[in-house]
Amino acid sequence: MNTNEVAKLLGVSTSTIQRWVKQLELPMERNERGHYFFNQEDIELLRNIQEQIQNGTLLQDISPVKRRTIRKGTVKAVESNAELERLFTIVSELEAKMNSKADSVASYQLLQHRREIEELNNQIKELTYQMDHLQSELNELKKPVMIEKPLVLDQGNVKRRKKNIVSSLFGF
Repeated sequence: MNTNEVAKLLGVSTSTIQRWVKQLELPMERNERGHYFFNQEDIELLRNIQEQIQNGTLLQDISPVKRRTIRKGTVKAVESNAELERLFTIVSELEAKMNSKADSVASYQLLQHRREIEELNNQIKELTYQMDHLQSELNELKKPVMIEKPLVLDQGNVKRRKKNIVSSLFGF
């Protein structure tokens, strides 16, 4: 049985079972994952501890009925090194492919960013040109207008042509 099942059987929490095992240094068997594994003899020992606590004995004053040598859990031996090597090779190949793909993606993104930066630089150049052109037009408009002086002919003497009588009568 595992810790959770024993705790339910005795009506206590799993942390209580774990605390009893650690504080009383009970030699409990562990499975391949390192979890406690209790057999019927271990459950009886825990019931005895529970009774002593219910009778008012402090945990540090409890001595288990019998001390056993520490048992070690059994771990399955690796059955096939060839199978492990094959799995290791597959994992290595997958890692290499993943790294290659990541490099490709990063390269593509860099090229895409470079293209975008070049487009933005071209837009900046175009806008700068337009701004310079508009600035020069604005400067032309702001130049003071030269007031035109009247034309002066031959020291103020304007030659008049004499109209003949017919043209003066009819307004030619």
